[in-house]
Amino acid sequence: MKKIYLAYLLLIILSACGSKNTNSVHLSGEIKGLGNDTLYIYGTDKFYNRMDTLLVKDDKFSATLTTDTLASTWLQFSDGTEYPLYLDKGDNIKIKGSAAELTSLEITGNVPNEELTAFQKELKGLSTPSEKALEEKAEAFINNHPSSLVSIYLLEKYFVQKPQPDFALIKEMTAHMTGGLKDRPYVDELLDLIQEEEKISIGKTIPYVNLPNAKGTQISRTSFKDKYLLIHFWASWDPQSMEANAALRRIYKKEEKNKLFALWGISLDIDRKEWEEAIKRDTLKWEQSCDFSGWNTAPIKQLAIQALPANLFLSPSGKIEGKNMSEEDIKKKLEEIEQKEKEKKESEKKLKKQNRR
Repeated sequence: MKKIYLAYLLLIILSACGSKNTNSVHLSGEIKGLGNDTLYIYGTDKFYNRMDTLLVKDDKFSATLTTDTLASTWLQFSDGTEYPLYLDKGDNIKIKGSAAELTSLEITGNVPNEELTAFQKELKGLSTPSEKALEEKAEAFINNHPSSLVSIYLLEKYFVQKPQPDFALIKEMTAHMTGGLKDRPYVDELLDLIQEEEKISIGKTIPYVNLPNAKGTQISRTSFKDKYLLIHFWASWDPQSMEANAALRRIYKKEEKNKLFALWGISLDIDRKEWEEAIKRDTLKWEQSCDFSGWNTAPIKQLAIQALPANLFLSPSGKIEGKNMSEEDIKKKLEEIEQKEKEKKESEKKLKKQNRR
């Protein structure tokens, strides 16, 4: 009877051990020079939709987190620097690095973290780390790792976040990804974005968009009949938009009387007073529209605008001739238009002379 009781007790103990949380992830690290600080780990999709805190003491930290599947998260430092971190149940993640190089950490404990660590070391070995060389390395990794979460990170960093993304190349790289990776929320959203972007590529005619100006009058592309039109997307709360407004102000000052060219500003402001104050402060004399819906304003989705500031340069017929053009690009484009107009007028004069003979 005693043996039976002991066996029963042992079974209870083993069952209790077996019922421990199998979704736990142990995380520890040492980042020299970090001192005493607070770090954050957060996810951006349904696989890890929360934020956790890590307390750092004398450069070291440790914590036990939970996740029920492989998740892409971000390790955020107090200075705003973020670094990708991949967590899965049962992992024992170790992080090493220096506070002077927070964008190049050594992380071990599972395959994706070790893949990214190896990739970062490969980049350090480049004799001339030019933008082209970095992109070539990233593209090679993505094509050779069609099921790695690291491929999503590199795709976004080196290709999607560019001022003028090559969506044809992005589409080609995502085509090589496995079904499991394509089902990730970010990739799914990216593929939807590519579909929208293809609708407004160079040479395509933009869809009909209209928004009210400060007086409540509905403004659309047809409001600028027979003119080349630069549509500029901005917001009073965005510092880079203010710089872009200053550049456009210089262009407008020179081109104000140009009958072939017009500017149309579309703001993502949500506060009418702040919008109107920005227009007055920055002396934006060209047409301005806003419906105070922020990123939910219809033209943003229709024209696949992903960041501010942004612009589209349209022909008089509404075809896209330029996207996210710099001040110099716009000036050069206007010079080309002026030259074409001169040549057109000279050709018409010659034709009239010939007809008189």
